[in-house]
Amino acid sequence: MGWIETTGGYAVALDGTRVLCRNAAGRTLKQVPPKLRDDAEVVRLRQLAEWLERHERECREQVDTWLVRSLPVPVALLARVWPDAAWQSALRDLVVAPVAADGSADTERAGFLRDADPARGLGIVDLDGDSVWWGAAAVETVLIPHPVLLEELAELREFAAELGVEQGAEQLFREVWRRPEPAGDTGAGGTAQDWRAYADGKFAQLRHATARAVSLGYRVRGGQAVCPLVEDGLQLEAAYWLGDDYPEAETLTGSLEWRDTAGRRLPLAEVGPVAWSEGERMAALVYAGRVVESDEEKAL
Repeated sequence: MGWIETTGGYAVALDGTRVLCRNAAGRTLKQVPPKLRDDAEVVRLRQLAEWLERHERECREQVDTWLVRSLPVPVALLARVWPDAAWQSALRDLVVAPVAADGSADTERAGFLRDADPARGLGIVDLDGDSVWWGAAAVETVLIPHPVLLEELAELREFAAELGVEQGAEQLFREVWRRPEPAGDTGAGGTAQDWRAYADGKFAQLRHATARAVSLGYRVRGGQAVCPLVEDGLQLEAAYWLGDDYPEAETLTGSLEWRDTAGRRLPLAEVGPVAWSEGERMAALVYAGRVVESDEEKAL
């Protein structure tokens, strides 16, 4: 945006989410002088910058929700928000796939989202590298597929690198976890209902574990970090035990489980690929903040 004149011959402007200031000689300063900190124009620009940062974050979070919960997104909605720079930054270059009338997504026709227009539909770079338009009448809804659902993910990542793709929302380069092959009743198949790969992670204080979960964007409820999910249209949640003692008490993490809206714990064999990947991702990220003892400390 342009420069706005303020007191003392100074002028201020907003560069992205940063407030710039120049003096009467036209030289841009490294920072806004303290004497202008409470100036009405400076305060107004800072408030605008804070709103823009919040808006950008909310756009990314909404796109992440569409991806994690496998929610179909109307093309008309994408075309409407596309002119907004924050929305476009979050959406541009994401892999999208057309959704058929029966609700299934055709991932073989997937492509990188490059444009959206109310009349023309979606501008796509397909997996052959060609630029095409999906007409609004032909494709009314798309899916932003979770990477665990994409076949030949490694090849897609290589192709994205060749195109110079930089995704504003984490999709292609989001780490994925796949459920191991069934290994009897105590493994990831059979009747087992909890996954203990991230159990016994030590935190000096329970509040350290809960604060880490919250900082990563997860809710904490009833001693567990919780991640809401949708798999094949069914609402689920992954829950990872952190502890329910005093906040200052030492804690050990427990098992990871998945359950439906009625609270029924799912056998691991029934957990779908997206729910498994996102649940294990949550547990792995929280577990990574545990206290790691050296071999000497373990021997004592």
